[in-house]
Formats: sequence, structure tokens, C-alpha cells
Amino acid sequence: MTIQLLLFADSLAAAGLQALLEAELPHCRVSRGADPEAPPPQLVIWQPDTCIDPLSLALECQGLIERWQPAPLLLLLSPGHRLSRSQLLALPATGLLEAANSQQLLQALQTLIEGGRVLELMEPNAGPLPAPGPLPTQSPLPGPSTRALGLGSWLLLSGLEQVDAEIALCRQLLQPPPQPLLRMVLRGRLRELAAARRLLLWLWGPIQLAWSHGQAHGAKAQGVASDGRDANGDASPGLLAVNQAGAAALSLQGRSAEAIWQAIHGRLRQAAEAGIGNGSSQLLAIEGLAQARRVDLLLALLEQLALLRRRLAEDASQANVGDPSALSQRWQQWQAELRQQAVRAMASSYVQLPYDGVLQPVADTLVRSSSLEADDPEFPDPQPMLASLVLGRPLVVAGQLLAPDEPQAVLYLEMLVTNWLLRTAELIALEVLSCSSGWPELRRYLLRPDLLPTRNLERMRNQLIAQQRWTLWFERPVALYESRRPLLSLSGGQIQINTLTEPRDAELRQLGWLQQLVTLMLETRDALGPQLRRLIKSLGDLVGMLLTRVIGQAIGLVGRGI
Repeated sequence: MTIQLLLFADSLAAAGLQALLEAELPHCRVSRGADPEAPPPQLVIWQPDTCIDPLSLALECQGLIERWQPAPLLLLLSPGHRLSRSQLLALPATGLLEAANSQQLLQALQTLIEGGRVLELMEPNAGPLPAPGPLPTQSPLPGPSTRALGLGSWLLLSGLEQVDAEIALCRQLLQPPPQPLLRMVLRGRLRELAAARRLLLWLWGPIQLAWSHGQAHGAKAQGVASDGRDANGDASPGLLAVNQAGAAALSLQGRSAEAIWQAIHGRLRQAAEAGIGNGSSQLLAIEGLAQARRVDLLLALLEQLALLRRRLAEDASQANVGDPSALSQRWQQWQAELRQQAVRAMASSYVQLPYDGVLQPVADTLVRSSSLEADDPEFPDPQPMLASLVLGRPLVVAGQLLAPDEPQAVLYLEMLVTNWLLRTAELIALEVLSCSSGWPELRRYLLRPDLLPTRNLERMRNQLIAQQRWTLWFERPVALYESRRPLLSLSGGQIQINTLTEPRDAELRQLGWLQQLVTLMLETRDALGPQLRRLIKSLGDLVGMLLTRVIGQAIGLVGRGI
């Protein structure tokens, strides 16, 4: 069967692409330009000029889709197009390849012809890292442009610049990896810098929004604050830059909920098998597990999630259930069982270890001794995720209602699944650390070798408990008041903490009196910020007038008299 392809490009590029496609795909017929006598195309390929602006590119893509529907559109972009990652993801093209080679092009054609979607984006060029050298001990004095930002904005910007410069220096010193002691020191320094960055954003973020003058400065400061929490590119408010720090590769074999889940499952399984580390500024319980056990736990959770999704899809099809709220209820009912099965898969049902002189099955003992019914309060509502992955319903991403097979929607779903995966693994790891405290032989089997001494294990557990209390009493009320939800994500094999902006008023009203006191202090600070600034400015003007108009003129008159 002959497949009709329609190619739009400049003459030189079109000739090369036509020769390649006709040589590699004998069953395809390539037409250059619209031919009224030719049959309707089954696939449209367009390679635009690099100088085209984003608005014209989006309009041309929409016009080609409407003109040649139902044929999918494959967009080929050359390097140097100067389009941001968010602009590329918003294009309506079914396939998008950036600086693709011949093999990627042929694979994309096969996927699109079979009814799938393709997204291949290069890693953005971040520029060379600064050369190692002494960092400035103090930031330069604010000039006229920085004074216009206000005190809070200038302190925020100058502090973030210094922190980012030192972070870049530490990352450069880690390539190639140095000696173990120096590597441990540099990673500790990176955690300190990440904590300092969060402290700067907490101290000056809301204040600089209240003290900024003009919409331009306020928007600029707002962008710095939101990007500072993620530092991964051009994320829009409400939608995180998921996998936007590096190259993005997404291939859907279809547009159904099953095809979307298979793509997300394959990407997460590949990331879990490669091993993960902690790249956040917080201590995580999963760090206490041995690297092999981390991989086993994540893979077991992925498989259990796949089984649960299949079970929910079968129940929805058999009972003709179309209400996502019913899926959420069944999802909550199966969470405890899912975690128990993941613990059994990680610990292996056939392993037995001595406990008080008697061999005990590890998996059954862990399940009996653990409390796996509790949920993390930072879990988002699972209803949008289940509606898309089970029923194939559209979902709202950054204020837009998108089909679940759109690239932005797939990345958003992957963000939600990754957050569930890591937070569930964190809950299970906490229970494993608790059980290992009273079972020394279990430490050899499940934990890192340096946690074999009781002192090291108890110190890590105490640090985790203190961190949980601080998060519960202070950080969570602040996040609820600012409508932020911290999400765990994977970037480059490291666990990162990103921020999703969404309304959390219902959770805010459920806080205790101590947590509500924290939000009241924040509201008071935001309310008194502009008045305090005006008071300080008035006092400064008064002191300046006294020094120049009264004391200065008096000294001048005395000098003139002398």
C-alpha cells in the first residue's frame, strides 16, 4: 500500500528530504507542495525557516492541520530557531523534531503513520560554566536600575546571583567526580546553597512583591521568585518545567489512555533502573535504603500502579463507570494493599533473617510491623490523573483544557505520577527505617552500609523526625497560604523538589491554631510591608532635610561668619 507524504520546505532541504524518504521508504510517495491531482496526503511534513516568529509558526501549523485534516503534521525544526521550550510544547503539531537525524526522522514517520505522537527536543544550551576563581565577598552597590527595584527586590536578586554563581562553581568542580571526601564536601555545600536559596525566597519573596513599583518590576520579580524555586527553565505559573532542564523525548504509539500510560511507565521505569540520588535540599528517608533496594522499591511500586490502573480500567468498562470521583474512592481503598505488595516485592517473600534467635520472614514481618495506611498530606487530588490515565479524559494544564495525548498534558501527568511514586516510596522507606531500628540483621539486608551502626541510624531517624515537625508546623502552612504544593520529581537521576501553584483554601481552613498563627504572621507582614516602607522613607527624608537644610545651612553660616 502506497503512503502519500506531503512535504513543505525550501528547495534545497526539500530535495534532500525527498531523496532520503524515497530511498529509505519505498512504499511512500513524496509530493513537494500541494498538487490538486494527487491523492490526499496521509502525513504532512513541514520544515519552516529558522527566522519565523512564534505566532506565525503557530498560525501556520494550525492552518496546515485544518487544510489537510485528518493527516497529522510533522514539524521539523533546525537549530537556531530561538523558540523557548514552553513555546515548542504549545505548538499544535502531532510530531515535533528538533535537529533530528535520519534515524529519528524515519522512526517518527512510522509512529505518526500508525497513529501515535512524537516529541524530540534537544537539551537547551545553558552556556559554559564560570571558570573557578574567587567569588566576590560582597555584592556591588545598587545603581540607579537596582534602586528602582526597591530594597526587597535588590536584596533578592543580588543574593540569588551570588548563590547561583557558587552553585555553578560547585557543579563544575564535581565534573569529573573528585575524591570521595571532596565529593561529599561539595555535595554538602550544594545542599547548603539550596537551603540558602529557599531562605532568600522566603525572606524577600513576598516583601519584594509588596514593595515593587510598577507592573514591569513586579512581573520581573515574580518571575525570579517562581523560577528560583525550580531553577529548571521557563516554567509558567501553575505548570512546572517537567523534564525541561534537559532533552525531552516522548513517543506515543497511540492516543488512548493505555498508550499514554505505557509511555509514562516506560520513561519512569528507565529512570528508576538507572538509579536515583537525592538532589534536593532536604533529607529523604529513601536515602537510607541501599541503591539496589531503592531500585527494587520503585520498580515494585510502578508494577503495582500498573496493575491498579488496569483494574480500575476494567471496572470502569464493565460497570460503565464514567465518574472520576468513583475512581478516586477506589484508588484510596487500594493504596494500603498496593504498598504492602510493594514491600513484599522489595524484601522478597523467600528471604528469612534471624530475629531474637529465630528465623523470621522479612516481607511478612515488615508488613505486620509497618503502618502503611497513612497518606502524605502533600498528595494532590488524584482525580485529574485518574480521569486521564484510566478514562482518557482531557485535563486542565496551565489554565488550558488539553487532550491527554498533548505533550504538555503527558508531561503534566508524568509529573503527577512521579510525585506519587517518590512520596509513596518515602512513606515505605520511613517504615523500613523504623523496623530496622529494632532488627539489626535487617540493616545489612536493606540499608546502606554506613547505617549499620546504631548511632548513625538513630541520628538519621531523629533528623527525619525533626524535619517532619518543622515542615508540618511551619513550611506547610506557608505553602498552603501561598497556594504552593511541593512535588518530588526526577531530573538527571536526582530527586528534585518543584512547586505546583494551585488553590489550597480548603486545606488552609483545616489547620490547627499553631499553624494558623504562622499564616497570620505572614498576612501581617504582607499588610504592614508597604506602610513600613513608607515610614522608613519618610524618616529618611526627614533626616536628610535636617542634615542638609538645617544643620548644613547652620554650619555654612557659621563658617561664613568666621
